Amino acid sequence: MSSLGTMMDYPLTLDHLLVRAERMFPAVPVVSRLPDRSLHRTTYGQVAARARALAEALARAGLRSGDRVATLMWNHAAHLETYLGVPLAGGVVHTLNLRLSPEELAFIVGHAADRFLLVDEALLPLWEKVRPRVSVEKVVVVSAAQGGEYETLLGTATGHWTPPRLSESDPCGMCYTSGTTGQSKGVVYTHRSTMLHTLTGALPDVLCIRHADAVMPVVPMFHANAWGLPYASVMMGARPVFPGPALDAESVLDLMSRERVTMSAGVPTVWIAVLELLDRERGRWKLEPGLRLVVGGSAAPESLIRGFDRHGITVVHAWGMTEMSPLGSVCHPGPEAPSLEDDARYLQRARQGRSSPLVEIRAVNESGEVPWDDRTMGELQVRGPWVTSRYHDNQEAQDRWTEDGWFRTGDVVTLDATGNIKLTDRTKDLVKSGGEWISSVDLENALMGHPAVKEAAVVAVGHPRWGERPLATVVLRAGAGATEAELKDWLRSRFPRFWVPDDVVFAESIPRTSAGKFKKSELRERYAGWRWGSTSSS
Repeated sequence: MSSLGTMMDYPLTLDHLLVRAERMFPAVPVVSRLPDRSLHRTTYGQVAARARALAEALARAGLRSGDRVATLMWNHAAHLETYLGVPLAGGVVHTLNLRLSPEELAFIVGHAADRFLLVDEALLPLWEKVRPRVSVEKVVVVSAAQGGEYETLLGTATGHWTPPRLSESDPCGMCYTSGTTGQSKGVVYTHRSTMLHTLTGALPDVLCIRHADAVMPVVPMFHANAWGLPYASVMMGARPVFPGPALDAESVLDLMSRERVTMSAGVPTVWIAVLELLDRERGRWKLEPGLRLVVGGSAAPESLIRGFDRHGITVVHAWGMTEMSPLGSVCHPGPEAPSLEDDARYLQRARQGRSSPLVEIRAVNESGEVPWDDRTMGELQVRGPWVTSRYHDNQEAQDRWTEDGWFRTGDVVTLDATGNIKLTDRTKDLVKSGGEWISSVDLENALMGHPAVKEAAVVAVGHPRWGERPLATVVLRAGAGATEAELKDWLRSRFPRFWVPDDVVFAESIPRTSAGKFKKSELRERYAGWRWGSTSSS
């Protein structure tokens, strides 16, 4: 008897998603708020047809297999067309982070060797600052109005074109990290890695994408594939609702209410502003019962989870990285949750959860792999089919991988007995005071649990006696008041005394990275020469 399996050799390539959408979900609406704030409505059937036209048009314009097609666009249907059309032609969708500086964008475009660029008309002023620094063969402007260069490009397609045969090992997407130190590093995704990521992301205990859902990715499509939501929505036939550039709390809530959104995703800073507005204007928006918000990018404070619960909205905590496509873990309460006391249940929900299926994890410190005892901290290391094994054209960063092939995430965690992740810090953000480690994330989340605090960031600052001490920067809620002594007392009731920041700085805002996270590197630079005991507003 033959020992070989009998299954078909069926490649895991993204063209299957396009075919599925156009055949099974052609009438499902696709809603976009365009840069001019108008609403545009189309369907999966029309998006699929236009994606095919884009693929043919790019091929006729000279696109070769593996060529990079850069996008400088907000979240809308035309961007979804590139997600589907560029890989269909054998190209690589390279999403550019429009929040980066022209200098950073020029480096990325050059390093990736982008041949084509699709750019929103509203972002032309940014592109004009980049254009003189790079060499891109063809630039196509995507207009909110009818007509324009993008429509002209699509019009060159005849409909009589056969897509190239794709291999699941072919590259299909590319994204650069938005790190705050050093040059951004490129990650190239394959058809196989993206398909496996999409299949897993739609699972109930991951992102739980269903045909009945209306999915609104507030996370930008230029940031780590919008966490896989566009592809998962297409696969399941969920109704996409794209918010465009209007990401203020009022605009987000207006669109959620109007389009009956059932699931959304974004970084904590977005949802902090949304919750504040919901609390201030109760009853103004009619949101869908069971609305769930995926929160990732940085640890969500427990107070945020409790706050949305008051409005009948469920926060789902996730963790990942650009290098991981990006899904690493998602937190869903286990069967034991109903029997837990409220405080214990919220502590569980504030964790980053168990690793997604097919993602292996371990935590390592200077003594080796740490036990899963929920106490010992170590750097989280991962491996799996959608974890990158190297950076694009970058040999200098190979120390991010261990000799046995695990990726060093730079996140410091503890793991409980069942592998439930608790993020305690980034390796560069841990505070080492008098030889003891202090978690800046735990302090930040506790401070944001104070009723007067809107945002808080904690960084390590040099200290003549202790080596480092934590310094807190706090933004108060509008109309709220709190003193430094009051906030320190709040922390003393929750942490050992040596954890409590020596000083608290009150500020109007906290600097953010291009991904919307708190930019702690800027705070460390700002307070590098801090004189302890000289607390003031900033």
